[in-house]
Amino acid sequence: MRKLPLSSPHYQYIEKSFKKWLDVLGYASQTVYSMPLCIRELLNHLEQKGKTQITEITKEHIKEYYYKHLKNRPNYRFGGALSSNHLNKHLQALYKFCDYLRQSGRLIIPDLGIRWEERTRDIPAVLTEEEIKQLYKACDLYPTDRGRKPEWFYPAMALRDKAMLTVYYGCGLRRNEGVHLELNDILWDKQLLYVRKGKNYKERFVPISNSGIKHLENYLYEARPHLIKHDKAEHFFINERAKPMKGDMMLLRLNQLLTRTENQVLQDKEPGLHTLRHSIATHLLGNGMKLEKIKTFLGHDSLESTQIYTHLIEKENES
Repeated sequence: MRKLPLSSPHYQYIEKSFKKWLDVLGYASQTVYSMPLCIRELLNHLEQKGKTQITEITKEHIKEYYYKHLKNRPNYRFGGALSSNHLNKHLQALYKFCDYLRQSGRLIIPDLGIRWEERTRDIPAVLTEEEIKQLYKACDLYPTDRGRKPEWFYPAMALRDKAMLTVYYGCGLRRNEGVHLELNDILWDKQLLYVRKGKNYKERFVPISNSGIKHLENYLYEARPHLIKHDKAEHFFINERAKPMKGDMMLLRLNQLLTRTENQVLQDKEPGLHTLRHSIATHLLGNGMKLEKIKTFLGHDSLESTQIYTHLIEKENES
């Protein structure tokens, strides 16, 4: 989504206030980030219509924006029109924004009466087991130009990258679940990983394979000591400055591994961290694991969310 400008100080303030309101209510970080961007698009649209005050926003303005602007604007990233799922995300933001205006005492907007779009089930990209192996091998393909990095640097990065693949592929964690992983969350004797910050604040335990435990141990004992500068860093994944790694940095590391594979088919899939989660679920199902167990492994609330992987298996069999 393009980050559109806002000229009105009133709109600038209300966007920041809405974001803070979502954060205080405990919404996921991705929601706190994305919903205000949806509302920014509404406010930018109203500015272009000469409406620059909060009190000027009406139900009719929002409906006109949704039906005449959103449903007709292109998808800037992928081309074509906005999907039904994308429109529903905008609609969810609009309804939540109206709740915010009402609860904060700023404005009461009658029920919008906009019907939700019929949801479509997008089939996510999945890597093959061979492509996963290529990613692991790429960890050890260091750059030829080492620059001024110390001798330990690239071997340490390799061990950290393998640990990252283990967490996101081997354990099927969501992006933020891996970001918030702490040292004490790995139960070494039981070969379990404790997810303390799962979706909707749900906790779960995830099994770790023998090879996965080895990758995590190698990073913890051989690589992490080079990065750590004090004993107070509780996050499992840390950067060169002993600060917790963020999701964007982990995605950057994954993209570097993709480049090193020199596999154009793999690179064209443009996999992200969540692709690794989709991949392990598909591989487990293909190797005979029951759907109910995969649901527990992934931390899904319902079996419906897990059933998408049966479609992925069918798609692979057709190709």
